[in-house]
Amino acid sequence: MQLHGETTAAAGETASAPGTTTTTTGVVPTASLTLLEKAALLTGKSVWETHDVPRLGVRSLWLADGPHGVRKQLGAADHLGIAASQEATCFPTAAAVANTWDVELAERVGAALGAEAAAQDVDVLLGPGLNIKRSPLGGRNFEYFSEDPLLAGRMAAGYVRGIQSRGVAACPKHFAVNSQELRRMVSDSVVDERTLREVYLTAFGIVVAESRPRTVMSSYNLVNGVYAHEDPFLLTQVLRREWGFDGAVVSDWGGSNDVVAAAAAGGTLEMPAAGLGSARQLVDAVRSGRLDEADLDARADEVLRLVADAREPGTAPAVDADAHHALAREVAARSAVLLKNEDAILPLAAGTRVAVVGDFARTPRYQGSGSSAVNPTRLDSVLDVIGDSGLDLTSFAPGFHRDGTPDAALREEAVEAARGADVVLLFLGLDEIAESEGLDRSTLALHPAQVEVLQAVAAANPATVVVLAGGGAISTPWLGSARALVHGYLSGQAGAGGILDVLTGVVNPSGRLAETLPVRLADTPTAGSFPATGRTAVYREGLYVGYRYYTSADVPVAFPFGFGLSYTTFERSGLVVAADRSTDTATGSAMDLTTDHATVTVTVTVTNTGPVAGADVVQVYTSRETPGVHRPVRTLAGFVRVELEPGESRTVTVPLGDAAFRHWDVATGAWQVEQGAWSVLVGSHVDDLPLGATIELTGTVPPRSEDDLPEPYRTGRVHDVSDAQFAALLGRPVPTAAWSGPLGVNDPLSRLADARSPLARLAFRILSWRHDAADRKGAPDLNILFLLNMPFRAIGKMTGGLVDAAMVDGIVRIVNGHLFRGTGAVLRGFVRNRRADRRTARTLRGDA
Repeated sequence: MQLHGETTAAAGETASAPGTTTTTTGVVPTASLTLLEKAALLTGKSVWETHDVPRLGVRSLWLADGPHGVRKQLGAADHLGIAASQEATCFPTAAAVANTWDVELAERVGAALGAEAAAQDVDVLLGPGLNIKRSPLGGRNFEYFSEDPLLAGRMAAGYVRGIQSRGVAACPKHFAVNSQELRRMVSDSVVDERTLREVYLTAFGIVVAESRPRTVMSSYNLVNGVYAHEDPFLLTQVLRREWGFDGAVVSDWGGSNDVVAAAAAGGTLEMPAAGLGSARQLVDAVRSGRLDEADLDARADEVLRLVADAREPGTAPAVDADAHHALAREVAARSAVLLKNEDAILPLAAGTRVAVVGDFARTPRYQGSGSSAVNPTRLDSVLDVIGDSGLDLTSFAPGFHRDGTPDAALREEAVEAARGADVVLLFLGLDEIAESEGLDRSTLALHPAQVEVLQAVAAANPATVVVLAGGGAISTPWLGSARALVHGYLSGQAGAGGILDVLTGVVNPSGRLAETLPVRLADTPTAGSFPATGRTAVYREGLYVGYRYYTSADVPVAFPFGFGLSYTTFERSGLVVAADRSTDTATGSAMDLTTDHATVTVTVTVTNTGPVAGADVVQVYTSRETPGVHRPVRTLAGFVRVELEPGESRTVTVPLGDAAFRHWDVATGAWQVEQGAWSVLVGSHVDDLPLGATIELTGTVPPRSEDDLPEPYRTGRVHDVSDAQFAALLGRPVPTAAWSGPLGVNDPLSRLADARSPLARLAFRILSWRHDAADRKGAPDLNILFLLNMPFRAIGKMTGGLVDAAMVDGIVRIVNGHLFRGTGAVLRGFVRNRRADRRTARTLRGDA
């Protein structure tokens, strides 16, 4: 049996689907370009295009958003998903697809995304997103796979292989340590070295190793004081030297701070169009010796190779929209997680008389807000497709206003509908304002009005099945009122049909949670500090993210990582753990696990002991038994999904390499495996691991003592870590988070509230008023959110060259109360910039 996520591409090759080949041909040599032409390649020509070099036949590339559907914009372009885009299939978001634990399915989704991108002449698809879900409040969690780097990395690698199999470059994002939306463009992620390596970089390393992406997108934020797009540690040392990435690093839109520093550090392409001033800065830096021309050549060559690898426009076959809609429905059904099924109320038999309650059944919440918003080819609602489900719809009642406004009349209407049915299907969820790029969630709770409807409906008809729509964790204190609970996440344009397939048993639910669902927000390790509101986001919890925290600190959860019910049952037996090619079982003999190529093999037999076909996800965790460096109680080490008919048994094998046992050793600056006893645990989720074997590893280092480590990191109880305790882990003082002094070019526009200039303070009040007005309407104003979060320097990066760095300095002077000096600087800068742009444009055209 092929193991999901085990396919890798050899160094120097481009991963592709079976039967396809991708080669680099016709690369224009960098030496044939002028210094200015090379510099121009490193910054965007428009919001979505790169610069071309017509005299050498180097065409522009088109980039488009695409984590779960292609978003190629029509007409006026923006990067926030506001303007209309071409129709494309809206697949379930990454948070949903991750619940399948099915890397082959992820690759099929990626191939469909790549096919649609190619058909729209998109050269680079900006996705998938694979940042780790540090907190369930992350506003963009719906775009990310998991709280676990192994699961996130393997699922994302599947997407990348699929996308690139269709001749389109994938662009996994956001590299790295991008965990919150609030002030994401100015926030400094302060994280210790072990946590950075083991939690926040690991998934990206898996993607690079297993799928060879042709591009990677850097994140907005700083990492330990350095902007990600100009961080030589991230981009040169780790990404390029250690992992062997040889593609282009693309900035997030407006995420470039210093284009010269980026080029030196390994940042390739500044997006969107920051203007020709960036090209002049690069040229001047080379001529003055501040930038080695070899670095400029390397970056330009990365763009040229990307152009050479791109599919020729107009050569992709047409897309079968119906087939892709059917795939989206299949994925939605396989992504849904059955969390409760009391008295086996599900699946519903044909002819069951059902009342459908909830506004989400009429107007589906199927994707998040922001740059990933897709214009779907079609959109199914439950009311649209329930007639084909075999169920007998007795009535529909909206039940509530999705923005949470109480309405007793709607509640009573729902109660009346419930009384006349065998079963109530109650569709609840998070509204559009709850989850969006640009803002983080404030709560895990449903609107109280929805809970009131649930309780009233369940009192009238206890046979109430709740279906949730939302991009992440939702607290469930109301669970006792539901006979069954299905979490459909954000299930895409065909999600309604997929959910009905699960409810009626056409599809046996096989989703397993890719994130922990906590009992309450206060139980999460970052409850008191997320999102960070100051200059820094301090990752005090260290390694204890998601289930690593709950299992280590013994904190009860509502539903554990990896959990999910089925309409059948499975039995696992015959666990065998062996080292390398040996078939000996793990009975205590030492295993020489000392190199990156050593492997522990886990073999187990899975039997479907129930009445219907179904899919099980075998999950393998490791736990160190002997003393050593601090680490979570258990970590996911491998997984495999297996489809079984009733009564069928199958033996599956999961290989575990060094990554299952290693840690980043700060003292040696290398990955190490501690000698000692380890447990290999197998089961259905992180809290149900009945099979286990103990192994002895020779390792690469003896066990390390950490007697001086603060108590929270030895026990995992990291909910209240002090500055002194975190500083001991960090190895340096904790940087200050407070904003102070005059405003600077890298301060967010939200600091206009503290500006000396009354005009600046007025501008803040206007922005704040528009923000609040959008909230009241229940639809986030993405432009306002972006403006409030962005730094002043982004004015010069997001205006197509209309504003340059000198003008930004003048604007900051005005904000700080120097109206006349600042205005003069802006006007002088405008004149200089326009003249310089005309000269540069003539030179690029060959007119000068």
